Amino acid sequence: MASRKSILYLFDVDGTLTKPRQVISEELKNFLLEKVKSKVAVGLVSGSDYVKIAEQMDGAEVAAKFDYVFCENGVVQYRGGKLISSESILGHLGEKLLQRVINFSLGYMSKIELPSKRGNFVEFRSSMINICPVGRSCSQAERDDFVKYDSVHSIRQQFVDALKSEFKDSGLTFALGGQISVDVFPTGWDKTYCLKHVADQNFEEIHFFGDKTMPGGNDYEIYNDSRTIGHKVISPEDTKEQIVKCLNV
Repeated sequence: MASRKSILYLFDVDGTLTKPRQVISEELKNFLLEKVKSKVAVGLVSGSDYVKIAEQMDGAEVAAKFDYVFCENGVVQYRGGKLISSESILGHLGEKLLQRVINFSLGYMSKIELPSKRGNFVEFRSSMINICPVGRSCSQAERDDFVKYDSVHSIRQQFVDALKSEFKDSGLTFALGGQISVDVFPTGWDKTYCLKHVADQNFEEIHFFGDKTMPGGNDYEIYNDSRTIGHKVISPEDTKEQIVKCLNV
């Protein structure tokens, strides 16, 4: 086994370390920060912002114990709990295009009938727009209902296809985000963006663990990147099992 500094383990959050939008288990948290971190560098890479990631890691003081936290696909990066750098989708694309995307999305979603609809359909983040047909204000039960409905009717995939058709020459990428939403970001601002932040560390290996590794999923690009060793997982329990096999811990 190479020294700790020569290997980096990067983890998606939702579906990989936690159940979607839930808090990491005490067992997995301790396993990562005590056993795994003693052997390799550890980092998080998520489409969410730092506040949401910290909540899911059971607090900002826990998130700060990870060597790296790459928010919003790595366009916003933290090290040791401190903000190091960030980029702005508004500055990159401009107001006109952003409003076109938002207006089209709101119009499209207004025509969809779902088991329920709540509030916060469009969430503007530093590096992306997160669009949610059911509304991010939905309850856990309403989220679960949408997930089941989406698995049958492919609501989000049809939405992604419509966005790709409408904005095919815009320089934007549209991907399934988490369980209930669609992420919109400049092409190239997927999770591989975070890899540039660790290039100067000269890691011998970078392992990535994620669940949305299929084409159109927001883990697809980094999972398949030549700079990473990809591990497809199906749950936090599966993530732990795969780490145990990799590290013999």
